[in-house]
Amino acid sequence: MKRWMIAAIALAFFLASALVSRWEHNRAAETIKFFPLDREAAFIEAETTLALEVYSERGRYALRWSVASVLNRRAYLRQDVSLLFADGRLADVLSKWKTNTDVIEMEKTVTMQDSRFFQTVSFHHGELHKGEDITSSQTMSSDYLYVIDSPYHPLASFRRPRTDDEREWQRVLNKATNEFLRHKADELLTHFSLSKEDYYALYLPELVAYTEQPLPGLSTATTQAIIGRLWEGLYKSYILGIKKEDDSILSPIGSTMPLILIRKDYSRLFVLTETETGEKVMLVQLL
Repeated sequence: MKRWMIAAIALAFFLASALVSRWEHNRAAETIKFFPLDREAAFIEAETTLALEVYSERGRYALRWSVASVLNRRAYLRQDVSLLFADGRLADVLSKWKTNTDVIEMEKTVTMQDSRFFQTVSFHHGELHKGEDITSSQTMSSDYLYVIDSPYHPLASFRRPRTDDEREWQRVLNKATNEFLRHKADELLTHFSLSKEDYYALYLPELVAYTEQPLPGLSTATTQAIIGRLWEGLYKSYILGIKKEDDSILSPIGSTMPLILIRKDYSRLFVLTETETGEKVMLVQLL
């Protein structure tokens, strides 16, 4: 069984200020667990959507965040988890699990302010039992939304710009998010003495593209296994809270969008993030 390990023990060059989380495989009631993929089970619906509510109050607005998925059969355990990012930082988490069902539906209204670039990514999972055999099914979905909230512009939202004004807002919001993430990535890579040239690098929302295509040089089945184990680890050691060495738990809210680094020889995978309080975190998986 692949084990998620404390990176500071394995890699002596980690600085003392870094936080490193163990991605354990202990079974818990609220968890995502990867099992071999079921060839017969498949998601017939998987959708994540963001929508701006029509009202604004006291300089704030409401963002409606919806997630729904349907498996083509009832599962022993169904679970969906969705992450919402605003300008490159984690803003909120949605998670729900049910037994003996094929359907999961979630919705939340999030209050926000200021012009922002929102991105959301969801992992849809099913655990199936056939006698003593346990298999799983999985997929991902995502959405994004630009919201303009300015004294010089009526409250508005768009995905694809239709006017010159919206194109300019898209450029400004993209630039701000990309420059922020690039700066944080440089800091994290330097902190952990990692060379980006040794890795395939992508941010978590970009992982959704690999529901339809394999990672470079890998089969679709191997790619899906890597994705499933990645989400298993993210759920236990990031989404449910980042466990420090003194057993205290840090909330992931406000942390930078997880940067995924996969070694080009596929020997290991890293996830890098910085908490809202500035503590740098590395999660490690041996592949």
